[in-house]
Amino acid sequence: MAEARGTSDSTSDTITRTARGTAADGGPGTTTTAAPVRTRSTRRALAAASLLAAGALVLAGCSGGSTGSGPGAGRTAAAPPVSTPPPVPTPTPTPYGPVLAKWIGPLDVELAKLPQAADLIALGAALKEVGSKAVLAGAGLKLATEPAAASAAHRQLLVALDALSDHIDTVQDEIHSGKYCATGSALARFGQAEALTTIPAALAALAAAGYPATLTVPATGQLQQRALDNGTMVREGSLDGRGELSIENGGSGDAVLSLAKDGKSVHSIYVGKGQTARFKGIEDGTYEVFFAGGSDWDPATKAFTQGCDFSKFDEPLEFKTTRTSSEIRWSTWTLSLQAVVGGNARTTDVPAGSYPQP
Repeated sequence: MAEARGTSDSTSDTITRTARGTAADGGPGTTTTAAPVRTRSTRRALAAASLLAAGALVLAGCSGGSTGSGPGAGRTAAAPPVSTPPPVPTPTPTPYGPVLAKWIGPLDVELAKLPQAADLIALGAALKEVGSKAVLAGAGLKLATEPAAASAAHRQLLVALDALSDHIDTVQDEIHSGKYCATGSALARFGQAEALTTIPAALAALAAAGYPATLTVPATGQLQQRALDNGTMVREGSLDGRGELSIENGGSGDAVLSLAKDGKSVHSIYVGKGQTARFKGIEDGTYEVFFAGGSDWDPATKAFTQGCDFSKFDEPLEFKTTRTSSEIRWSTWTLSLQAVVGGNARTTDVPAGSYPQP
């Protein structure tokens, strides 16, 4: 042990404290001297420090144990076991083939219903369902994970499904506006969709890659432009009279003009666009005058299938024959199916259901 020189065991120090202010005996600035305090020698202080350090080491060695007496004294309590949750399994993605069939199947079902539509209302409802299934198929397939070998065809299919939905919206607007006014022409207009070619092409490419799905495009027919010869009598009643009628068609399409009594056509004549038709032998009487305009005349239904409009002259036509001892006079009328400066006949649009069949 190193020795501390220049120190003695009997050495003592005196601690002096000076309190400022008034002392206990009232004397100002009094200094109080405390009793002498004996201090340990440096050697003894070092020895005490060594003992304290050793004690600290002993205490440190005992820390962490339990306190108290008894059999369990000094033992460390074991921590409770920690339970580990089982790992969550990663879901296995559905293979592309079943996903493709799931979304294309309903579209195929709705497409097959189109030719069965009995009228324009039923066809409009069927087209709406086809459009809905096309939108759902596109949305569902956008979330699918397609194989690399099918990536190009998959993208082509998505584009075609969107295009089909847009085309159906266009056709329905055209039906509502009267551009296509018969089931056959509206269905044929739907059949013009380019998507009805690109969707099967994309599906064929996917089938070649090993992912088949069934979709059959129904027969939709072709748009036609049928017409009758100018002046053809669509309905020819009894022409035993003397009345005459000339019809000038300056409209945008062909027309059929009907003379009607009691809501039923008596005479109907076909007037080509830009032409004039005439007929004679109209019997005396008062007739309501209806005319239908459009294109593609269907002889089976006696109606235009495209660009349809229906009108009625506000004033009826009266045909009258008079005889005298020297002459016979009869009515001759000329009608123009267009706005004419100075004309004296007004027309009103009528619903298709209020138009008498020619």
